[in-house]
Amino acid sequence: MSTAAVDLRFMGMTHHIRIASRASAMATAQVNWLMKEITRTSPDVVPEFVPITTVGDSWAGPLAEVGGKGVFTSAVARAVLDGHADIALHCAKDMPGDEPEPAGTLCLYPQRGDVHDALVDPAGRKLDDLPAGARIGTSAPRRIAQLTASHSHLTVVPVRGNADTRLDLAHAGDVDAVILARAGLRRLGREDEATEIIDTARMMPALGAGQLALQIRADDQLVLDLLAPLSDAAATRAALAERTLLRALAGHCHAPIAGHAYTDAAGKLHLAARVYTPDGSAMLAAARTGPDPLTLGTEVAEDLIAQGANKLLASSRRS
Repeated sequence: MSTAAVDLRFMGMTHHIRIASRASAMATAQVNWLMKEITRTSPDVVPEFVPITTVGDSWAGPLAEVGGKGVFTSAVARAVLDGHADIALHCAKDMPGDEPEPAGTLCLYPQRGDVHDALVDPAGRKLDDLPAGARIGTSAPRRIAQLTASHSHLTVVPVRGNADTRLDLAHAGDVDAVILARAGLRRLGREDEATEIIDTARMMPALGAGQLALQIRADDQLVLDLLAPLSDAAATRAALAERTLLRALAGHCHAPIAGHAYTDAAGKLHLAARVYTPDGSAMLAAARTGPDPLTLGTEVAEDLIAQGANKLLASSRRS
C-alpha cells in the first residue's frame, strides 16, 4: 500500500482503530492515554477499546502454574492476529523472554515512563525505617531477590492482583507496605501515595520497566503509519537492547533478572543487567555501551552467561 493511499484513507473520513488490552484499571488508564494520543495526532481516527480477560486475571495462584507472564500478553496479541483488534497494548515488562513473539507481528515503543520502583507504606515510612518483621507485599522475583539481599530483616509476603488490589492490601493492613512500579502509580493517579522512590542503584528495574509496547500486524501499513508519530527512537533502542538480553537469557516468570538500557546526553546507548539467585544470596552483573541495541543486548547476555547466569536461572526455575 502506498503512502499516498494511506493518507487518503485518513483524510476527510472517520476511521475506527480497535485497541486490545487487559480490562484492569491500569490497562484501562494506559488505553485511555493511547486513545488520546491517537486522537491528537490523527483527528479523523476514532479509537475503540477492546477489553480482553486473560487466564492470569482470574488466577490467584503462582503465574508459573498457568503459563507465566505470557498469559497476560498472548491473549491480547491473539486478538490482533485474529482480526478482532488492530493494536495490542502491553506493558513491555510483561512480555516474557522465553517465548517467541507471535509471528507476523511487530512492536512500536512510545516514549518511556519512569523506571523506578516505589514503596507505599500507609504509615509513611521509607524502606530503611521499616522494623524487623515488617511485611512487604510483592511477588516479583526481581524485587524479592534484591529486597532479601538488602533488607533480610523484612518479611516478603507474596501478593498478586492488579495495582489497586495490592494498594488496598496495604491500606487494609494485610501487609505493612507494598512495592510497585512508579510508572504504574502515576498512570493510576496514585503516585502521591508513594512514601519512597527507590533509587535504581538499590533496586535495579525490571527489563521493560515503564515502557508500553504497541503490537500490530507486521503487514498492517495503515496502522503502522498511524502509530509512527508515537514511536520514540530512544525508547525503541532501549527496548530492543533489553528485549534482546531477555531473549538471550530465556528469561521466564521465575527469573530474578533486572536491567536497564538508556541513551545518555551524548547519544551513547548503555545497558546494565543483573541476575540473582531467588534469595538474593548471589548476584551476577554486566554492563556495556555500544551503538547497536541488538548487539549490545547479546553481548551483555553473553557476559552474564560466561559468569554462570544459566545455572542461576535454572535454580530459579526449580524454586
